[in-house]
Amino acid sequence: MLVAQSVTNPRQRIIDHGEVFTPLELVNHMLDLVSHECERVDSRFLEPACGDGNFLVEVLRRKLLTVDKKHARNREKWERDAILAVCSLYGIDLLPDNVAECRKRLLDVLCAAHEASFKKSLPEAASHAAAFILSRNIVQGDALTYRNADGRPIVFSEWSPINGALLKRRDFAYDHLLEHAFLASSPLFSDLGEDVFLPSPVGEYPPCHYLKLSDGDVIA
Repeated sequence: MLVAQSVTNPRQRIIDHGEVFTPLELVNHMLDLVSHECERVDSRFLEPACGDGNFLVEVLRRKLLTVDKKHARNREKWERDAILAVCSLYGIDLLPDNVAECRKRLLDVLCAAHEASFKKSLPEAASHAAAFILSRNIVQGDALTYRNADGRPIVFSEWSPINGALLKRRDFAYDHLLEHAFLASSPLFSDLGEDVFLPSPVGEYPPCHYLKLSDGDVIA
């Protein structure tokens, strides 16, 4: 399997798990081929062997450049769209340390971008919301068996913006999504306006403010 990595793993991990390093230069060349999608805040990306996040980190950096261009002088709107950018990224990896590092790197990119734009730390509420989203979107599991580390079906959350600051969450089983869509030609969730069939969600939540997504739920 192809895994984007930024840190050197022991040789045994490469033997055991088939990890292949993807140089940052190659990551960027590949993303340049879909640069228009990387610049869309709500365009969704799934990396089924995400490693510690090289591909997803670079996608987030590009999305946040779009957020900077749109909201350089409005911190509240910047924060909202930056959270939407985080909502759009999905990853699966076999190894728990890769999953933890991928989540951390994505959150660090978000915090660094906010610091660069507004010369202050990302507010704690926004950081907590982003961490919760990443706990749902970046998961430990096997993309080939569609199962997580506990042997249960991998489940991803769809985050749909409603009326500005509100988000609607629906959870879908990964294997059910693959049954009804060819990911090579279709998005993980319909975000381009096509008429595509989606299975029934395995979980659905009422709309809430993006800063309160984790209320009543637990970060994995």
